Amino acid sequence: MSANSAAAAAHMTAALAPMEQGSVVSEVAERLLAYFTSGDIAPGTRLPAERQLAASLGVGRSAVREALAALEILGIVIVRPGSGTYLRDGVSELLPRTLSWGLMLGEPRTRELVELRSGLEVQAVELAAARIGDEALARMRSNLDSMEANLDNLAAFVEADAAFHKEIAASSGNQVLQELLQSIRSLLRIWVDRALTDEGHAAAALKEHAAIFAALQARDASAVTATMRSHMETASRRLLAGFDAAQ
Repeated sequence: MSANSAAAAAHMTAALAPMEQGSVVSEVAERLLAYFTSGDIAPGTRLPAERQLAASLGVGRSAVREALAALEILGIVIVRPGSGTYLRDGVSELLPRTLSWGLMLGEPRTRELVELRSGLEVQAVELAAARIGDEALARMRSNLDSMEANLDNLAAFVEADAAFHKEIAASSGNQVLQELLQSIRSLLRIWVDRALTDEGHAAAALKEHAAIFAALQARDASAVTATMRSHMETASRRLLAGFDAAQ
């Protein structure tokens, strides 16, 4: 570990005071999440080892391990085998406190988040239709190419899919909308990853994204709305089918 990484780890473990005995895993994750969103730790920072975090919080290593696993699912941290656990780059990747832990629990909340995401994605693309620039369109074209090249690699396909939608949100010119969508995507991440289960689903999703791209490129407001609404209807069905299967 470099001197800078060691200093960051020391600062982090000092900032995380011991917790009361009997705290559950969700409370450990809440404490970590609150610290990660405080602005005191830079995105990309390597986290201290589990044993250091456990000692700082006064809990067992298993509680820290499970809390970090939950935060990884939500897209808050990323585990790099052989290197360590890192805070994800980009503040927009982190969950705002107003949308934190309780929202990821329970069937009604999940269905409501899916419904909310659909409406926000349509709003974002409608704003982007009037504001998107050529550079953003070029990046979206690259995302589509990556999706097409990875129809048999669903993990890579999902990453390109997410990047495509992030470009739309960024091109909306509305930072609040962009951050809300990122938060909802993080909360739904585990179900999004499971929504595409075969190449047939991926091919259908690619076709939907290509239609959205063509409408944006043409700056056709009505087509932009129609294509995104159609895509969100099918994407939501795929996502909820995966969620239902896991219940």
